[in-house]
Amino acid sequence: MSFAVMQPYLFPYLGYYQLVNAVDMFVFYDDVTFIKGGYINRNNILSNGKAQRFTIPVPGMSSNKLINELSFDKNIKKILKTIEQSYKKAPYFEHVFPLIESVLNDENRRVEHICAKSISVVFEYLGINKNFYFSSELNYNRDLSAADKLIAMADVLNSNDYINSPGGKSLYSNKYFSALGVNLTFIEMQKVSYQQGEYNYVGNLSMIDVLMWNNKEQILELLTKYRLV
Repeated sequence: MSFAVMQPYLFPYLGYYQLVNAVDMFVFYDDVTFIKGGYINRNNILSNGKAQRFTIPVPGMSSNKLINELSFDKNIKKILKTIEQSYKKAPYFEHVFPLIESVLNDENRRVEHICAKSISVVFEYLGINKNFYFSSELNYNRDLSAADKLIAMADVLNSNDYINSPGGKSLYSNKYFSALGVNLTFIEMQKVSYQQGEYNYVGNLSMIDVLMWNNKEQILELLTKYRLV
């Protein structure tokens, strides 16, 4: 049984969903500090052929607070309007926009809840069952180093196969993990593209864009466009 661990992001890019798709168990790393300027509360969509940033405010956000100690602002009308105007002519708008509304309008405003929901509802939409966990709910030693925390989670999850995002290559050693009984591999997203209406392709946008322009079968295919190294 393989697993992966990532901070919960809000409708992140396709590569994040590929990582979730690649494993049996996925852990939302919610008991670590909030990163200002990251993708926890913002991402990019396509507007008039160009990438446009959307951000949901997080009152009191601070790098001194844990992700699960913060909540999203309740006022998201402007953001929903921007998404609607950007994609109202997209072929799958009628199917996808209600899904996005259900996430962003959720009464539980906790950051980790809404971000995790922005991941899980997509897999539900695609008919894929996944096992999701929050790191805050796992009984592991939080005083360890970054690598040892992941190895401790492997023990809790009874897994010896850990898959990490590409950014971890400079942080984690295959030999170190292997010596402690965990096989470490990294996921690499292959080059992908799809039709975005009349516009030239713009990559690395929020999963919202993928959902708006592709049917379920096409999205399932895009989720497999990676390799493990």
